[in-house]
Amino acid sequence: MRVSADVVRELVVDVLVAWGMDQDLAETTAEVVVGTDLAGIDSHGVSMLMTYEQFRAQGRLDLRARPTVVREDAASALVDAHGGLGHPASEQAMRLAIDKASAGTVGVVSVVNSHHFGAAGHYAEMAARRGLIGLVTSSANLPASPPTGSVVPVLATNPIAFAAPARRNPHFLLDIATTTAAVNKVKVYDFQGRPLPEGWVVDADARPVTDSHRALNILRHEDVGGLTPLGGTPELGSHKGYGLSVMAHVLAATLCGGAFPASRAPEDPHNIGHFFLALDPSGFRPPGEFEDDLDDAIDHLHATPPLNPDEPVLVAGDPQAAAREDRSRNGIPMPDSLVEQLRGVAERAGVTSALQEVP
Repeated sequence: MRVSADVVRELVVDVLVAWGMDQDLAETTAEVVVGTDLAGIDSHGVSMLMTYEQFRAQGRLDLRARPTVVREDAASALVDAHGGLGHPASEQAMRLAIDKASAGTVGVVSVVNSHHFGAAGHYAEMAARRGLIGLVTSSANLPASPPTGSVVPVLATNPIAFAAPARRNPHFLLDIATTTAAVNKVKVYDFQGRPLPEGWVVDADARPVTDSHRALNILRHEDVGGLTPLGGTPELGSHKGYGLSVMAHVLAATLCGGAFPASRAPEDPHNIGHFFLALDPSGFRPPGEFEDDLDDAIDHLHATPPLNPDEPVLVAGDPQAAAREDRSRNGIPMPDSLVEQLRGVAERAGVTSALQEVP
């Protein structure tokens, strides 16, 4: 089933407002959610509404919170999300970092006391669209990944996103979890009833789990097993993913006072932290030269002979650009199970769901 972006946007706004979020913050959140789905990141868009509903019912998510700047100087700032969703606070933070970089080459803004903020790449690409380099990291609430050498999950997926502006090509946009896959990617496989690729998730004996439903249960409810660090095994470099995960946590959470997921008591606030950096290349070389050189590099990568002539070499950012073009025209694909769950969220919120196939 393909659903238009406008219908998804309206659903998100209506549900969030019904839950108590201010209209302007709901619209900001909906733009991030829809933009994430349009970019093909199904794991972090509208499929998160059920999780937000659960957090709200548990009293862990304050939809009435408004983010505020609590500390600021010429190059940096700290935004307090006050226990609300991360999307509005993160949009505010990256806009602030962009403004500071535009005025003085670099801007760095942290967000504390936050929740899930969608796809990290959305915020990094905000900088690229303004001609700046963007770097984003985030912590998360669920300890889902064991460090290399263990099967006890203590780390979250801790994403890293990096974007750089090009002129002829789509912006370079790297957006990765520091685990082999994200928790929400496993959730998407469960929605679709598909088996997981071997190596994404392991059980208490470090054996691969390919049943997506069982894997999701391990991640959400069990104390051993979990997502492998990026690299999968020590022989394939899982220590690198493990190290990147800790680095992302240090920048996103330790820097601003966010929680370490394995140290947080079940009743404590999630207190997720985010990190946003914007950098103006014109502070280092004449305007335009950076974009031209990046385009040349991307052109060389695209021209690399592929193993399969029908599958040309791609560059980070190409899949999102292609998905955005397709889904803007043809709608956002949704499995039936997701559509039914979203209709249930709408019904419980007391709003009308207009989810239907694009004509």
